Amino acid sequence: MGRHLMSYTGRFIKRNLPAVFLALFLLADNAADAQTFGGNPPSLKWQQFNTPAARVIFPAGMDSTGMRITVLINRINNVVKPTIGVKQKQVNILLQNQTTESNGYVGLAPFRSEFYLTPQQNSFELGSIPWTDMLAVHEFRHVQQYNNFNVGVSRLLKILFGEGGQALGNTLSVPNWFFEGDAVYNETLVSGQGRGRLPYFYNGFRGLWAAGKDYSWMKLRNGSYRDYVPNHYPLGYMMVAYGREKYGDDFWRDVTHDAAAFNSLFYPFQSSFKNHSGVRFSTFRNEAFASFKQQFNDAAPQKQIKHFVADEEFPAFVNDSTVIYLKSPYNHIARFVIRTGDKEKKITTRAISQDRYFDYNDGKIIYSAYRRDLRWGYRNYHELRVVDVNTGHERTLTSKTKYFSPAFSADGKRIVAVQVNPDGKAALHVLDAQTGKLISALPDGGQLFYTYPKFYGDDVLSAVRNTKGDMGIIRINTTTGQQDVALPFANRPVGYLTVKQDTVYFTATSGINDELFALSVKDKKLFKLKSGVNTIGNYQPAVSNNKLAWVGFTAGGYQVTQVNKIDVKWEAVSTADQSASLSEFGVSSLDKNVASNMIHRVEDTVYNYQPTKYKKGYNLFNFHSLIPEISDPDYRLSILGQNVLNTFESEFYFNYNRNEGYKQAGFNATYGALFPYLSAGADYIFERRRLYRGNDVYWNEFNIHGGVQLPFNFTRGKNITGLSLGSDFYYAQTNYHNEYTVFNRHFTYLNNYLSFSTRVQQARQHINPRWGQTLLFIYKNGVSVSANQYLASGTFYLPGLWPNHSLVINAAHQQHGQNNAVSFSNNFPFSKGYSVENLYKMDKLGANYHFPIAYPDAGMANTIYLMRIRGNAFYEYTRGSDFYASGNIFKANFRSVGGAVFFDTKFFNETAISFGVRYSRLLDPDVFGGTGRDRFEIVLPVSIF
Repeated sequence: MGRHLMSYTGRFIKRNLPAVFLALFLLADNAADAQTFGGNPPSLKWQQFNTPAARVIFPAGMDSTGMRITVLINRINNVVKPTIGVKQKQVNILLQNQTTESNGYVGLAPFRSEFYLTPQQNSFELGSIPWTDMLAVHEFRHVQQYNNFNVGVSRLLKILFGEGGQALGNTLSVPNWFFEGDAVYNETLVSGQGRGRLPYFYNGFRGLWAAGKDYSWMKLRNGSYRDYVPNHYPLGYMMVAYGREKYGDDFWRDVTHDAAAFNSLFYPFQSSFKNHSGVRFSTFRNEAFASFKQQFNDAAPQKQIKHFVADEEFPAFVNDSTVIYLKSPYNHIARFVIRTGDKEKKITTRAISQDRYFDYNDGKIIYSAYRRDLRWGYRNYHELRVVDVNTGHERTLTSKTKYFSPAFSADGKRIVAVQVNPDGKAALHVLDAQTGKLISALPDGGQLFYTYPKFYGDDVLSAVRNTKGDMGIIRINTTTGQQDVALPFANRPVGYLTVKQDTVYFTATSGINDELFALSVKDKKLFKLKSGVNTIGNYQPAVSNNKLAWVGFTAGGYQVTQVNKIDVKWEAVSTADQSASLSEFGVSSLDKNVASNMIHRVEDTVYNYQPTKYKKGYNLFNFHSLIPEISDPDYRLSILGQNVLNTFESEFYFNYNRNEGYKQAGFNATYGALFPYLSAGADYIFERRRLYRGNDVYWNEFNIHGGVQLPFNFTRGKNITGLSLGSDFYYAQTNYHNEYTVFNRHFTYLNNYLSFSTRVQQARQHINPRWGQTLLFIYKNGVSVSANQYLASGTFYLPGLWPNHSLVINAAHQQHGQNNAVSFSNNFPFSKGYSVENLYKMDKLGANYHFPIAYPDAGMANTIYLMRIRGNAFYEYTRGSDFYASGNIFKANFRSVGGAVFFDTKFFNETAISFGVRYSRLLDPDVFGGTGRDRFEIVLPVSIF
């Protein structure tokens, strides 16, 4: 959940949004990967509720969901708006119901929002209020922020560069922790929950405080490759909540307004904060941390660790001495392991998944794995996979399903799983464990959302949420569908059920902690479990004959704790005690505002909004930003457009190519609502250059093109795989200079291409995937003239000597016709360090070895933070041939060897930028330019603006 700045996805590349200002350059980051171009099938029809605050666009048939979101936004908007500012511009909100993802964002460039409507199973992380309510109150706060941060210098940047300019100004002036902290405060204020009231939300900082890890502010802002660091959501909430507690509800409005306006050009946020509070921000943040830290009294961990170890999650007993769990370190992909005593053995790597949950029974593991649709990016699935613990063999049990939290029956013959429908409603499906065939489907029965179901004999127990956000445990008869409440509903998260005989063990929020409970199903007696071992959170209980295990958080990750059942104290608890309000963690202002707990007072029936059809062609071009970009050798200035449905992208641009020295102006457009992408464009190129028989030849060129592209996504299981193939038809007209006017002509040609990539997942510390390959084939051939050129290239990723090392092999071949009537652009990856020409024939083989050098975790002046230094040693060999003007054959080797040092950094505590210094030793003469054999380069693999 959160805000995103911009995403522009063309047929080949994703352009980046302005993010930081460095010297005279505006640098970019990949802040908006959420948007998916052409992600919905054309059969999907759209309707809308159009109000002054928001246009809510939703798939036909989801009127009630669209209405609820529209009502919440319009009812809450005017009440909470004064605490951030009163400016208002309508935003387009698109409801996505084809995806299994639980997320949402608001973005500039273009100004739009998307809600991904599938709720997640874990109620401790985001709470148990209806997911659409959470999205509405959290994401619309970002809309209010952007509307009111369009001031001063940020507004000037918007005038000059469009919405991308405002995004740049806001990013430079208002920290990301405020955006998210303020939105989390808003969700906590207007609901009876919100993350600010959930103990799970604070686990990360509690783990650091208990371990005595006093990280610097810059490390808390930027993270680390070797230590666990909480993200900016809890950090931001603690700052925002303490600020409102100490200075009042309007305090942050004034601070952020002056910051976004750049009333101080240097450190605008810190300066504005001091002007309005009278204290330095560094003093304030220490006070804020101290205020929340005193809410907890966590004991130091029994075992002190220096760096992050691994997350150990969802333990399952094989017997009293053997346990299986999911292990996720920073230097390996998440994997299932089995541990007996101190001996740990890998079972298999987990497939791609959005949820770490799994269940175990009699030598088998079952879990839900992620799968992408072949074509439509917003449509994806959760398929069930079964692992044989003894062999590691894995098979897919269901195909193109949307199942969550699967669990075996006691005899291993059946599986129960939560099926989430496109309308957001849930049902329980009972399946055959061998074939995956549906045995029975149990609907929600009363607008309940099922989580973590478990078999209890022939019945099923499940933690459920109701429409008020209350949770309880119900028992469902799998034959009749009859439901019985086992644990009464109350305003607190419940989850992670496990059943042993007549007792269901589970986690529930109690005060400032998430505690372990046990419920006797037959007599409905409730007990709180006291083990004598204090952990930060008590999650995912597992029970054997004589052992109890659970997961608690530490600075080294989530860790499994085991105790003897005989040592566990069962403290009887009245179910009435479960109805107490959630803790506010010392933030009393949450109950002193007119908006407090407001969503429960909003009734949909009071409003009479009428849905209307949303036309797919509405505001098709929607130009939003003027974006400068450097991707050497190209220097580009583009006016970008994107429609609300993200099915049409358009661009006017001017480009300068440093290699050939040409200038180019043109227009491109891509339509992605059909199965193939359809593209068209035109451009004019000034002063193109090529080598012809030893001489440089110059000409101007006019091009018109149209094409078709088929984008396929085969991602499933353990591999991320994509295939794209297409063809563009070009009409070109050339105008040569001087004595080469004989080459003037107009001609047509085809640009055919195929790209394929597949790779495994990457762990946090991996520089490259340990296994993967990318293949690219481009064939350009004349239709009305005799000319051709083809390129075949491949990059192969292999493991290095250590887990975080990477060996990359690349090979390429390019050749064009000996007597081509026209010259095609050069796409060949030449050896590093050499001046490049488009020769008749070129072959290349190269090897690059990547390795980490150090993890400094150090920064300076809240400006640049160095997370990792890594090295790269390389050898590249290119063999080229061409023809002299006399017709004689030219042949030469272009070999280079060298190394590079790269710096993975964060600028202004927010934007990830990697840059490096590279040394190339040329083993052969640079015949096309330059003298000497030693070449030093600064590598900046980032975009300008």
